[in-house]
Amino acid sequence: MTRKIINLAVGKPKEYHWHNEKQLSGIGKSTVQAFRVEKNGIVGDDVANPKFHGGPDRVVCLYPFEHYSYWEEGFQQKLILPAFGENLTVTGMMEEQVCIGDIFKIGDTILQITQGRVPCVTISNYNEEKQLLKKVIETNLTGYFFRVLEEGTIMFDSKITLMERHAKEISVFFATQILFHQKEDKASIEKILTVDALAEDWRNRFLKLL
Repeated sequence: MTRKIINLAVGKPKEYHWHNEKQLSGIGKSTVQAFRVEKNGIVGDDVANPKFHGGPDRVVCLYPFEHYSYWEEGFQQKLILPAFGENLTVTGMMEEQVCIGDIFKIGDTILQITQGRVPCVTISNYNEEKQLLKKVIETNLTGYFFRVLEEGTIMFDSKITLMERHAKEISVFFATQILFHQKEDKASIEKILTVDALAEDWRNRFLKLL
């Protein structure tokens, strides 16, 4: 399928009331026609908990648009983009189609995939579906993150070009499967750790598994 931007979104953390508790989260983002991408973040975008979110390895979050129909059918409810708090909702870039370390040019920005997303209960709370987090982890349909190699602007009609496929060819889906479901697979963990572009957070997670 053709790589195409379906939605662009940014947002600052907001206060939510979930399960009778106040929580600050950056998941709620608003659709925009363009945004500026810098090495340490997207202008107009931010996270609530920098310990677990954001940083130079996780500047841009992408979620594949193809998954929306799967979730809507499964849960019998309409999801409003960006339901997963992603900055980019895109076709033709599902987790099994891209590899950690792949370099893409989007608009005049150059981005590199660093890790899959480790979802938390916020996605269930935000979408008012208790089982969503569990199902996202079961299926590895998590989305993923990029670091910024060249700053620039991404517009709604920006073209997406694969500039370089990483030599190790370890898909985001494969790495996520190992991290979540095959924690004893030492050979695969060692293989993933050979990817120089792997985010520091994920490198530490896989080293702990070893």
